[in-house]
Amino acid sequence: MSDPFVAVNREQIARCETLLRPYVRCTPTIDVDGPDLGVGSCKLCLKLELLQHSGSFKARGAFTNLLARKVPAAGVVAASGGNHGAAVAFAAMRLQVPAKIFVPSVSSPAKVQRIREYGADLVIQGDRYADALAASETWMQRSGAMSVHAFDQYETMLGQGTLGMELYQQAPSIETLLVAVGGGGLIAGIAAWYRGSIKIIGVEPVAAPTLTKAFEAGRPVDAAAGGVAADSLAPRRVGELVFPIARKYVHDTVLVTDEAIEQAQQALWRSLRVVAEPGGAAALSALTSGAYKARPGERVGVIVSGGNTTAVTFDR
Repeated sequence: MSDPFVAVNREQIARCETLLRPYVRCTPTIDVDGPDLGVGSCKLCLKLELLQHSGSFKARGAFTNLLARKVPAAGVVAASGGNHGAAVAFAAMRLQVPAKIFVPSVSSPAKVQRIREYGADLVIQGDRYADALAASETWMQRSGAMSVHAFDQYETMLGQGTLGMELYQQAPSIETLLVAVGGGGLIAGIAAWYRGSIKIIGVEPVAAPTLTKAFEAGRPVDAAAGGVAADSLAPRRVGELVFPIARKYVHDTVLVTDEAIEQAQQALWRSLRVVAEPGGAAALSALTSGAYKARPGERVGVIVSGGNTTAVTFDR
């Protein structure tokens, strides 16, 4: 299917949710008053997707690929900043298929450890996601393994879109949804579910503005790929399949600094005792930093997308 609006839409996401239900968790939401997090008088609904299998939303797309496609005897191969690799490794372990995962050196120790714990063959290749992706493509051609792309694949977007369907059922009154963006698979899947019925805002690090640059250029283009969330939000450019969906249904993007992301991590721990990785806290940082200014009383959803981190000191 070459038309993204045929391949990734509400009907296809609903079918995907039925396929996934035995394999993924329905993660909880928590309602929070804005003043609790220092963000004014808006009403927040946090979707705690860091409680998903493998520690992030990526499990949804990983399982969709392995369940909806025919996996060859050589198994699967994936490139990842860390979370996608952990998700593919977890899904492969559950479904008992071989998995080879390529990650860059920037991947956090917590994510590398998770991939190894799930039994995948792990290769650390290059400094950034693009390096790991090139190595994974070489391995795919040599081995015959099935490639599972981290974001720019219809099955991946459909799986991530089930998060939007789930959130709609849990919190139907939200008006605005903040979603962190790396390659764009999550925001495209969610946006395809909501299809313009609410305002969806992409949140990106200043050091990795992939969707922002694509919106400015009218197409995916290379962007900077750095910052504190580089192991989850810095793939160099937004996906080619992702972009048409994002352009149609994503209202806008905002940029946040590394300092703002770290402050949002601290706010989540201080107020809610939730431990999020930098990429997982990025969406909230749009509010806590003022990059997105909510109206008084506005009902804002926030995806807390991942929790694979070791950079936490617990109080005694």
